[in-house]
Amino acid sequence: MAVVAAMIALAGCGGESDDQAETKTSGGAFPVEVDHEFGSTTVKAEPKRIVVAGLTEQDTVLQLGFTPIATTEWYGEQPYAVWPWAQDMLGDAEPVVLKQTDGPEYEKIAGLKPDLIIAVNAGLDREMYDKLSKIAPTVAQPKGGSQYFSPWDEQAIQTAKALGKEEEGRKLVADTKAAYAQVAAEHPEFKGKTATFSQGLSYDGLLYVYQDGLSTEFLTYLGFTITPGLEKYSEGPGIQAAIPEEKLDVIDADVIVFATEEAKNLDNLRAMPTFGTLKAVQDKRAVYTDGTVAGALYFITPKSLMYALDKLTPQLERAVKGESPQKVGG
Repeated sequence: MAVVAAMIALAGCGGESDDQAETKTSGGAFPVEVDHEFGSTTVKAEPKRIVVAGLTEQDTVLQLGFTPIATTEWYGEQPYAVWPWAQDMLGDAEPVVLKQTDGPEYEKIAGLKPDLIIAVNAGLDREMYDKLSKIAPTVAQPKGGSQYFSPWDEQAIQTAKALGKEEEGRKLVADTKAAYAQVAAEHPEFKGKTATFSQGLSYDGLLYVYQDGLSTEFLTYLGFTITPGLEKYSEGPGIQAAIPEEKLDVIDADVIVFATEEAKNLDNLRAMPTFGTLKAVQDKRAVYTDGTVAGALYFITPKSLMYALDKLTPQLERAVKGESPQKVGG
């Protein structure tokens, strides 16, 4: 996945006509007012035509019982921009799939006649927000949050607020954290072990890894400690650390999780001259994910985190023991 500093790789399309079935819903108390980076938005009534203008909010929208009329493709070209962990919640719906290559598709969104635009993870600036809010009530990233990928729990709650489901959204977050805490309690061997989360292939001699607090919660919630010093190779908070291959030893840890997506990604890693010198690699303490698990870790929503927990826990068990299969998805 060609996701570099900002974690964005945009492409894809799809669709259905404007007059297809409106959003399915399941209640809520309205009106609701949602504060965000650009002020506040009032959602006067339960939304029926929800457009997801961000990259990942469809997971939470679906999990809260709503079906969007449009989603936005990030990467992966999954059906209707909905990944396998959330497909069952989509049912027979066929939302339009928007692109975000050059910002939101304003005309296409307007043509869908939405009554709510959820743009919590959409990279909005003031100009983008103003354009969208002229089309329909628009909920942007939390105040003080990042344009993309604010903390996952804040994103989920912000999305839930827009749907009149704040309490349910907070429960999704709490239940997710509780599930991780339960697995952590069942695996005391994880506690205090160092871990690195890395992209699954190199770009121009650089390997992009995640400093503490940047999409690393799936490890820290389980008791792992993120490898220290990675921030020295990052341009700032919220930006991945770019590790040159001659410095690759700084990522070595008790466990390394590589977000590989296919076998050729692992071949790419092995072609780095210093990759094989990593102790975690030599001692079979490296995990190489498949494409869907990698996507779940990148999406980092309540739904995707639960999927990742189920799939990764046995892999982490083996890695801590030095028994990790040296193949993608092993």
